[in-house]
Amino acid sequence: MATLPPVTDDAARRNLRTGLMAFAGALAMLGLGYASVPLYRLFCQVTGFGGTTMTATETDAARAASLATGQKISVRFDGSSAMGMPWTFRATQATDTVTIGERDIATYTARNDSDQTITGMATFNVTPEQAGKYFNKIQCFCFTEQTLAPGQEVTMPVLYFVDPAMLDDPNMAGVEQITLSYTFHRAEDPVNPDATRTN
Repeated sequence: MATLPPVTDDAARRNLRTGLMAFAGALAMLGLGYASVPLYRLFCQVTGFGGTTMTATETDAARAASLATGQKISVRFDGSSAMGMPWTFRATQATDTVTIGERDIATYTARNDSDQTITGMATFNVTPEQAGKYFNKIQCFCFTEQTLAPGQEVTMPVLYFVDPAMLDDPNMAGVEQITLSYTFHRAEDPVNPDATRTN
């Protein structure tokens, strides 16, 4: 019967090193799993991927206004409530024709149709998807949770502009309308960022 060769110190060190590397790799994969959702959201917010809009400052808005050429584009506003969310939520104006580069404002109304106080959070996206990086929000109700008492109705503004840089993008050629869509969910409900492509 054959006998196994004795384990040398070098072999033991190699085995320990391999085991530690495998353990570190497993920890790294676990960390990436937890970080994937916030990293995905950050990626979308920076690139406009998947119709995610940009967040802009007053300085950004002033720069865009200085580049405005007077060209117009239609913006459509859409609002809905997720299943199980007892709110009526809609845009107060379905469409608007805006000057590219100039700030504009849209308003949405939300009413709590239930008999209990409910906190909601809006997810959003823009279509067509390639327009996301050119649709800039300066102020938006989607940045914070909204709490409504039973029967309470509120009007919520969105201050935005469409970046004139879209006029130089061949992927935006022929785009005549941008749609901004919001969906309100209960704040405690888990939201799938791939489904909502959300800011």
